Amino acid sequence: MPIPEIFVIYTGERKTRPSEISLSQEFFGGKECAVDVKVKIIYDGKEGDIINQYVIFTKVCNEQMKIYGRTRKAVMEAIRICKDQNVLREYLISREKEVVSIMMVLYDEEEIMRSYVESEVYEATQKAQYNEKIETAKEMIENDEPIEKIIKYSRLPKEIILELQKTRFAASVQ
Repeated sequence: MPIPEIFVIYTGERKTRPSEISLSQEFFGGKECAVDVKVKIIYDGKEGDIINQYVIFTKVCNEQMKIYGRTRKAVMEAIRICKDQNVLREYLISREKEVVSIMMVLYDEEEIMRSYVESEVYEATQKAQYNEKIETAKEMIENDEPIEKIIKYSRLPKEIILELQKTRFAASVQ
C-alpha cells in the first residue's frame, strides 16, 4: 500500500528545515511500522502567494501576542497590521469577526491546557512536599523526639503527628 502524502505548513522558528519528515524515521528509527506517513513540510511559500501570506499572518500574531499576551487586543493589532501590509487583506476585511472568534478560541484552548498542566505540576509538588514532611515526622517519632521539635521541623499540625504516633504505637503492639 502506498504511503499517503501529507503537507504541513510550518510557521515556527527552526534551525534545520527538512523538506519532509517520516513517522517511522522520526519515532521508530526507520524501522517498518504498521502505519507510516511522510509529511512534506512547507515553510513559507513563494512571496505573495496564499501560503506566504498565512505564514506572515501567524508571525505577526505571534509578535503581537508577545506584546499584548493572548488577548483580543493582540488579535486586533495583528489583523490591522496585516491589512495595512496587504497580507490576507481581502479575507481579513470580509471575515474579520470570524478570524477574531477563531483566534480567541485557540488562545482559550491553549490557556486552558497551560493552566491544567501548571495545576497538575503544583499538585504533584504539594503531594511530594507533604510526603517528605510525613517521612521527617516518622523518623523523628522513631527517634523519640519531643512533639514540639517534630512540629517545628516537619511543619505538620500537631493532630497529624499525634495520629502518626498512634499508628506507630499500634504497629509496635501487634
